[in-house]
Amino acid sequence: MTKQAVLLANLGSPDQPTPHSVRQYLNQFLMDPYVIQLPWLLRRLIVSLFVLPRRPKASAEAYQSVWLTEGSPLVVLSQRLRNALQDKITIPVEMAMRYGNPNIEHQLLKLSNDPDISEIIFIPLYPHYAESTVTTSIEQARSVIKDHQLNVKLTVIEPFYQQPDYISALINSTSDYLTKPYDHIIFSYHGLPESHITQSDPTGSHCLQQASCCQTASDAHKTCYRHQVFRTTQCFVEQTGLADDSYSISFQSRLGRAKWLAPNTEDRIRELAAEGKKNILVICPAFVTDCLETLEEIAIRGQEVFQQAGGEKLTLIPCLNDSAEWVDVLASWINKTANN
Repeated sequence: MTKQAVLLANLGSPDQPTPHSVRQYLNQFLMDPYVIQLPWLLRRLIVSLFVLPRRPKASAEAYQSVWLTEGSPLVVLSQRLRNALQDKITIPVEMAMRYGNPNIEHQLLKLSNDPDISEIIFIPLYPHYAESTVTTSIEQARSVIKDHQLNVKLTVIEPFYQQPDYISALINSTSDYLTKPYDHIIFSYHGLPESHITQSDPTGSHCLQQASCCQTASDAHKTCYRHQVFRTTQCFVEQTGLADDSYSISFQSRLGRAKWLAPNTEDRIRELAAEGKKNILVICPAFVTDCLETLEEIAIRGQEVFQQAGGEKLTLIPCLNDSAEWVDVLASWINKTANN
């Protein structure tokens, strides 16, 4: 009889909120060819000459502002999710980070120490497809299995950006916020360079070729991050009845000079303040776990930007984290997969 185990995968974090630790983390993260999609030498030059000399200090200060007693928020909250999920299902569950620790290799080897485990249900915790999140995590897991000749099958849970139970959990996580007065809600998604979108287009002729590409049916949508974040928002709006003028979509966390998906979240925050909005909400559905990009970039810096532009209160709606409904959703997907 097949014995299964579960490995949850999130993006990653430095081990400590120090420049040295952040430098190590950024080097691993940015040298991944799925993240900076350039030849190795050019990638090495960009990372070594333009990123690593300056960014680690600023990033370490950002991490320090949100660091928990137990450690990195992303790692701590992901571990809580793992623990809550383990309480719901009978098969072993582990959690890994694509970059940093605990890493995918260590956790796969840990699970494979049980000779009876012959299948790993691998869940990249990213609702939307992107090579820099989903693909790199899957390829890393496959590489570990191949390199160590592990006798296990890898079964991957695909991006769940429009799964009804995920959308329901997302909506229910906002109920306490949407029932109180607010002026506007921003759906802020992690940004990507536009080149990532076009390079992931299997047709080679659809993505970003026209303004309505994400609304026009295409095989490209299966691997189009932009289409998928629009679809998540559409599902949310349709089910909650949000008015068209009460919400907007934007993209955060830009890095470098490439052309990124627009509009930028900070720009949108400033625009809303200039329009006289005083009380806004921000939800970040590209993340299921709160991390530096939500807790510092939005809740702290976003609030500062909003106030400096004339606004008053910016409220971050927390990610799903280890909420009971999200744990139940994951448990149902795992049980369904395990029983197939």
